[in-house]
Amino acid sequence: MLWGLGLVLVSGLFTTRVSRKMPDFEVYWTAAVRARAAQPLYRVEDEHYQFKYLPAFAVIAIPAGVLPLQAAKAVWFVISIALLVALVSLSLSILPERRKPAWVLVTVSVLAMAKFFAHEIVLGQVNALLAVVVVSAVVALRSGRERTAGILVTLAVIVKPYALIFLAWLLARHRVPSSMAASAALAGVLALPAAIYGVAGNLAEHHAWWKTVSDSTVPNLTNADNVSLAGMFTKWIGQGPAAAGLTLASSLLILTVVVAVFLMRRRVPFPEGLEGALLLTCIPLLSPQGWDYVFLVSAPAIMCLVNYEDRLPPLLRLLTLVAVATIAFSVYDLMGRAAYARFMSLSIVTVCYLVVVAALTALRVRAAA
Repeated sequence: MLWGLGLVLVSGLFTTRVSRKMPDFEVYWTAAVRARAAQPLYRVEDEHYQFKYLPAFAVIAIPAGVLPLQAAKAVWFVISIALLVALVSLSLSILPERRKPAWVLVTVSVLAMAKFFAHEIVLGQVNALLAVVVVSAVVALRSGRERTAGILVTLAVIVKPYALIFLAWLLARHRVPSSMAASAALAGVLALPAAIYGVAGNLAEHHAWWKTVSDSTVPNLTNADNVSLAGMFTKWIGQGPAAAGLTLASSLLILTVVVAVFLMRRRVPFPEGLEGALLLTCIPLLSPQGWDYVFLVSAPAIMCLVNYEDRLPPLLRLLTLVAVATIAFSVYDLMGRAAYARFMSLSIVTVCYLVVVAALTALRVRAAA
């Protein structure tokens, strides 16, 4: 009965609220249709809804382009919900130990991530897919399946190119099977579109991808929903050398912290869990295209902090609780238009996630995770 009721509610949500939206999914569907016909993927006339993913993404998405748009939306809507459930479940499985009951970890994590989950579904985005693939790779590492992890990391790069940071992470672990599998799979990903576009066409599409990503970055930095470090400093002091310099310095600082966390990995029995969660959390901060809903990928990090909150230093523990609560309740419907607009223009969510990064780092320093 509960499953039946859930199905009815989900169906009603799709037909009444979501089916008319999902604009990001329309971008993927359009790219799939173009790839099927070997047409150019990256077009200026698409304006804000330009396709910004690797050409291989469009090729792999071709089956979705075969379906009518509304049918494809319905399928992706169901898949997205399943992915969110899987993400919460997998986040539990990569905890080195459970210090809290599972229901507590799940409830708090879902509450903290609820607005991102909802935004993901309404947009028809693929961040949940990225997170599930990455966390699945961490699960594979935990069970010693290095090659599987390498292939999954490459799949994550197809979903979102900035997942390349996980390829660097695999290489830094000095495990030959995962490194070789990821490198070989990446070569296949880059070559895949040649099956449709030819070698010259494949090169042209990759060049067009890079130009599209580069040209669309700067105009997006002042968008209120941009939560990257670059967006934060641009909103605080305006575009220019000062904002660029602060962005570079803070990005290097975060990467230095990530390296330091990695170098302390021998102090814990399963370091990959926290490291994977930390890298996922850093993605929206480091990417200039980091939108607020991309923080959905931080679900494993939030669950990790909930699990180990008693292992944090007192002051950092308090700041972490405040940060997580702020993330959870900074919702447009609760705050109102003016307050929410001001909240986002100040990049307070970005600051909260800097606290999350600091808390994860403290757990590694204390050899808790």
